[in-house]
Parts: sequence; C-alpha cells; structure tokens
Amino acid sequence: MARDVRSVVEVRRSRRRTATVSAYRDGDRTIIAIPARFSHAQEQEWVAKMLARLEDKERRRHPSDDELLARARELSERYLEGRARPTSVRWSANQGRRWGSCTLVDGSIRISTRVQGMPSWVIDYVLLHELAHLLHPGHGPEFWRLLEGYPRTDRARGFLDGVAYRQEAPAPDLPPEHAAGRPTPSLAGDGARRAPAGAAG
Repeated sequence: MARDVRSVVEVRRSRRRTATVSAYRDGDRTIIAIPARFSHAQEQEWVAKMLARLEDKERRRHPSDDELLARARELSERYLEGRARPTSVRWSANQGRRWGSCTLVDGSIRISTRVQGMPSWVIDYVLLHELAHLLHPGHGPEFWRLLEGYPRTDRARGFLDGVAYRQEAPAPDLPPEHAAGRPTPSLAGDGARRAPAGAAG
C-alpha cells in the first residue's frame, strides 16, 4: 500500500539547485529538495506535485488485488492477443520460493507478496509470466516465445535473479572485532533458495 501522505515533509532549499526538484522517502520523512530561489507559493506548488508523484509511484508498486487483475488483463491484450484470461489475480504470502503461480483449471493467478515494492516493470513481467502459463503450463520454447514481445523480459529476469541471490547469499565472514553489533541478516519471505531464471511459476 502507498505510504501515508501525512508523514513529516522536510523541504530543503539549495543554492546549487537551479531548476530541478527532487523527492524521496527517508524513514517516516519525505525529503523534497527545491531551488533556494523558489517563492513560498512555488514551494507549496512543488511540494504538492512531488507528494502526488511519490504516492502514484508507490501505488503502482503496491497495487491491490483488483488492480493486479486489471493490469493482468491489459498485459494479456497487449502481449498475448487477449488469449490469456485470468479469472482472478491476488497477492499471496504462501508462494514458497516462487514469484507467482497459476491454476489452469480455474484461471486463477497468485503473485508472491515478495514482489510487492518491486519496480512496476518487474511486477508486469511476473504477471505476464503467469499469464503465459495459462496458455502453456511448462517452460518450453513455446512458452518463452510468448514472452518475447515484452521488452523487459531479460532485465526483469536478471532483477529477480539478483533478488533471489541476495536472499540466499550467506553473510560475509567478519573478524571478531567487527562481528559485535552486526545486524542479523533477514530474508524477505521464504526465498532461501535461488529461483531459476525467470521462474515466476
């Protein structure tokens, strides 16, 4: 879900910044950097704009189940000629090491909650991967041909491989003097084993 817009907003004016405005989250704070020359009215205008942009970006990274279904149908129309027709698409916390799964009998798709917060183009790839499974259950040549039209297939597969690797990689051995106070590594979800490239389902 999108972050609460009522979090603390900190506006930072910079003399080195002449025209650009940037915004990012830092814990519970939202930092908005603006040129020092901006008037109070310009500051208010740009704070409102940047908060809206952040909220939109975060919403796209945390779509609801209904939004997932709508997006899946759009992707099917665009890349699969509308042939994949999911009956439901929802987030699921019990996908094991998979990024997603589908049931051919009823056309339902489940997307791992580990995907939440990832870039929208990665979410699109995982959705498209499961949509393709509604047409081809396995991972043979015909299956992968269905994904050739999506321009970020290779990039998304690489992204997911990187996430899986990071989740399974052991913590580096540190000398005893550095071990004290070291944060305990945590795994997102239960991705303790690397998933095969592109193995969304």
